[in-house]
Amino acid sequence: MLQPPVRYTPDLEQPQADEAETDASLEKSFDHILETTAKDYGRPVRAVHAKAHGLFEGTLTVDAHLPPELAQGLFAQAGRYAAALRVSTNPGDILDDNVVLPRGMALKVEGVSGDFLPEAEGGAQDFLFVNSPVFATASASQFASKLKLLAATTDRAPGAKVALSTVLGFINSALGKVGLESGALSAMGGAPQVHPLGETYFSTTPFRYGEHVAKFRLRPLSPALTALTGQVIDTSGRPDGLRETLREDAANLTGEWAFEVQLLRNMDKQPVEDASVEWPEDVSPFVQVGTLRIEPQDSWSADKVQRIDETLHFSPWNALAAHRPLGGINRARRRAYRHSADFRVAMQQGCPVAHAEETAP
Repeated sequence: MLQPPVRYTPDLEQPQADEAETDASLEKSFDHILETTAKDYGRPVRAVHAKAHGLFEGTLTVDAHLPPELAQGLFAQAGRYAAALRVSTNPGDILDDNVVLPRGMALKVEGVSGDFLPEAEGGAQDFLFVNSPVFATASASQFASKLKLLAATTDRAPGAKVALSTVLGFINSALGKVGLESGALSAMGGAPQVHPLGETYFSTTPFRYGEHVAKFRLRPLSPALTALTGQVIDTSGRPDGLRETLREDAANLTGEWAFEVQLLRNMDKQPVEDASVEWPEDVSPFVQVGTLRIEPQDSWSADKVQRIDETLHFSPWNALAAHRPLGGINRARRRAYRHSADFRVAMQQGCPVAHAEETAP
């Protein structure tokens, strides 16, 4: 029998004394990498998940008649929302698709009403997912230390791109946007490239879920998507092979993912502060609360590239107060994601970019 869900209280989090220093260290490393990649490409790109493979417009439908413990926040009432979806690869460098790396899905649910967090852009709820249930290290400070050393190895030489992707893989883990297993980097370029639309994606970090706490998951639901699970894509001689394959498939594909939540039920087995620990499903199973659906479309049209890839900013802190990000990794994301977004906007507008030394307390 399942334990009842733990009720959310602010003291579920345990902030560390050095978090301001960690934030400043991450931002300083970000500045180095953002500036390097901007000069490489002649334009600003995201510090993480720079390369998109597919851009989709769809709908998120919230299930009706959910039990009270699941009818929380955005999911408190049945409804249907427009959604933007970006499928990407985790580094901040734009690599040939023959380099196999973890992937992410960024979901923006639009037309949302309610009480938002102060820094949220408003009117939209973001959810960020990667194709791993956990990432390698428990704390942002540990990754900030590694990042400080690794960022110094980045340069503008084309031959350094794989090294840079390794650095940015660590950034992604540090910020919680990607759950990066040690085998993923060691297998760069050697593992088969599987279809991104057939993967299962996880939030990896916990969030407030109204009166409770949860992690999120997107699981392929429709036959059109489950048929793609494990399907190998040949990217030989195709630097953008994933994008090309997704575009070809999306033109005739109707896909549905189950949007699922895993409630916090046991503080010992489901830690809030250590996102490197996978929450056991026998302690708390994932349960569907909605359906994300895409219809046949052009997944790389000029209008989607402009609106979704170049203009939209995705952050877990673009959120309702009812879905406040929790834990140390999420707290590190708060300033770092805003900093990265501000860098892109400033460069696009031709304005001076503030560095971490100028913004750190």
